Amino acid sequence: MLAVSFRLPVAALLLAFMALPVQAQPGAAAAEDAAVVITTDAAAGRAVDSAAKPGALRIGPAPRLPALRYPQARRLDLTETHFGVPVADPYRWLEGDPRHDADVQAWIAAENETTFRYLKSLPGREALRARMATLHGYERFGNPRKAGERYFYTRSKGENFSPIYVREGVNGAERLLIDPNRLSTDGSVALAEWLPSRDGRALLLALQERGSDWRTVRVLDVESGALMPDQVAWVRYSALAWNHEGNGFYYARFAAPTEGGRDPSFENQQVWFHTLGTEQAQDRLVYATPDRPRLLHRAEVTADGRWLLISSKMGTEQTAELVLIPLTVPDARPVTLVRGLRNAWQMIGQLGDRLYFRTDARAPNGRIVTIDAGHPRRRPAEVVAERPQTLAGGSMIGSRLVLAYIVDGRIVAEITDLAGKRQGDVPLPGLGAAAGFSGRPGDPETFYAFSSFTQPPTIYRFNVETGETSIFARSALGFDPADYVTEQVFYPARDGTAVPMFIVRRRALADSGTPAPTLLYGYGGFNVAQTPSFSPTRFAWVEKGGVLAIAGVRGGGEFGKAWYDAGRGANKQTTFDDFIAAAEYLKGQGYTGDNQLAIEGRSNGGLLVGAVVNQRPDLFAAALPGVGVMDMLRFDQFTAGAFWVDDYGRPDREADFRTLLAYSPYHNIRSEADYPAILVTTADSDDRVVPGHSFKYAAALQAAPLGERPRLIRVDTGTGHGINRPTDKIVDEYADMYSFAAYWTGLTLRQRSGRSSAPTDGASAGSAAIQPALIGPVR
Repeated sequence: MLAVSFRLPVAALLLAFMALPVQAQPGAAAAEDAAVVITTDAAAGRAVDSAAKPGALRIGPAPRLPALRYPQARRLDLTETHFGVPVADPYRWLEGDPRHDADVQAWIAAENETTFRYLKSLPGREALRARMATLHGYERFGNPRKAGERYFYTRSKGENFSPIYVREGVNGAERLLIDPNRLSTDGSVALAEWLPSRDGRALLLALQERGSDWRTVRVLDVESGALMPDQVAWVRYSALAWNHEGNGFYYARFAAPTEGGRDPSFENQQVWFHTLGTEQAQDRLVYATPDRPRLLHRAEVTADGRWLLISSKMGTEQTAELVLIPLTVPDARPVTLVRGLRNAWQMIGQLGDRLYFRTDARAPNGRIVTIDAGHPRRRPAEVVAERPQTLAGGSMIGSRLVLAYIVDGRIVAEITDLAGKRQGDVPLPGLGAAAGFSGRPGDPETFYAFSSFTQPPTIYRFNVETGETSIFARSALGFDPADYVTEQVFYPARDGTAVPMFIVRRRALADSGTPAPTLLYGYGGFNVAQTPSFSPTRFAWVEKGGVLAIAGVRGGGEFGKAWYDAGRGANKQTTFDDFIAAAEYLKGQGYTGDNQLAIEGRSNGGLLVGAVVNQRPDLFAAALPGVGVMDMLRFDQFTAGAFWVDDYGRPDREADFRTLLAYSPYHNIRSEADYPAILVTTADSDDRVVPGHSFKYAAALQAAPLGERPRLIRVDTGTGHGINRPTDKIVDEYADMYSFAAYWTGLTLRQRSGRSSAPTDGASAGSAAIQPALIGPVR
């Protein structure tokens, strides 16, 4: 979801100068297996790389660090020819599933031993870890969700997972409903999504194991707090929707794997209905498209329970087809509302037979229309016309529409009546982001959480008809937000386009004009916008005296579809150019200096970091590519990667192949170049961007002569792509990443005395129906 989450469409379905490809030389495997050794000169504090040029000195301050000897990675004599181009893939064996492949497991163990020995020696690492734990450890709340007369919300005081509480009435006594920390003894099971029935008598719980995108759905009886026997498996990329009576729910699933199969197919997703108290084998098939097996389906029930709307999409495109199934007529056939994958459609509410949609049909920036469910062949009627600003989402609450527009990379929330007449704005208290705004027709009450880069979330209760606002929950601050300043700048891209970037730092640092160690973050893909929000880990960096910069590069959703299209497919290099321009701007304007700039990106952002490091290694002191898509010639061969071709292109098409090969991080490592310090991060159970991407990339980095700075990989065990990770795992990983970046950029990690600081956002209850988990890379 975007900054004002409402009920936004899933923007990212399924995730994410050319050098010669890595070559596997025939007969040279034994020689190539020799480990690269980095030793430390104790007298001078210098690091010497046996593969580096003689006399190269380590840049930056340096207490003595342990010598590095990279584990040997076996090289295959494997070269394939595609469209007349030979492409070497010497580390393909690292694509093996680390949960089952003994050779890959051994390589991971050796790499982790090397990496953690190095990380443990970094100055200030434990102080940073402690500070991040404190920032995560304060009481925090998620947005309440009203069902019947009950209010459900999350509240946490630093646990790995946020427990769910319930109140009878908004001011009623609080009761613990379920503590997900007790779902498993080792923290391997997380509560991913949850949804109360309309009457508040039951709760759907979508559970995930070891960070996987797969879900198993359970049902909780709210009165007793007990789990019911119902258990629905093989749910993935699915919304969940209760029927009006609350005695069953709709979901989407794939077929279970065949005997001996490792993974089920990601084709032929089907919508099913489960009746409470029955076995999954008795569930009723509601909708399927066997003639179009790649379609993914999302089911939602209208507010009055009369219709089931199914939106069907393919890949990462937001374009959808819509069918409507009457629920008051037994065995009713689906009625087509929108045919063809040409435009985006998102239902935001219902009034009688009128279904309200946000769409880009005949309006690239978005508009609001209604479709008459009783007369589906009638043309949609416009309610709110297109504007120059991008309409990011909306929600119907009571007798109002709440609409989110992106203005200069920031969110503005507007209120209209159901005829589209403006009634005012949601009173957002500054530069930040509001998430929530779930509701239902006839009830003007809603909740939203507001946060900024330096302000943890405060939960507001809001009446959309009267404008009355009150604070539902706010955590005490251990710092003064006035001590920090957030700027929004627009810097020139290579082609002259103005690109937005947020810059956050201590006010005293900004007033001094002194260059400082800087962390530049980017994503740039899948139409996902980078908007203000509070992150305890990033705030810890700023609190320690660093600068945080977040660039809204093209390929993201900062300025609508044109911005997105400008950075995908054949235009993907524009994303990298924009990010490089951001780095040059930060240096040119004096925010940071030489050897003070680190870059970070995750998933599609990991690809971004890998690509720009290859293209401009001279710009960066450190790089943190996380769970990245690093082999652009084989990404479509694994799990959901085939769905990402809408963003990246198809490796089996010559034009796309040549574009992908030109920037693929794994294939464009520049031997003899002086690379920044690199810490690759991934997880062994990631079933979205499989860890083989990072494994192969790290092995190639370590085998190449790239200067004296370290090239390490940190492999988390028992977790996945990053969704719903335990808090302690998050703290451990980011303390390692940011202490690594601090060391190589010169940021001193002093122990901070005085008051402790603020909380992070709790797990939000979300909107009126559980949104499908993102199937593509996450920001």
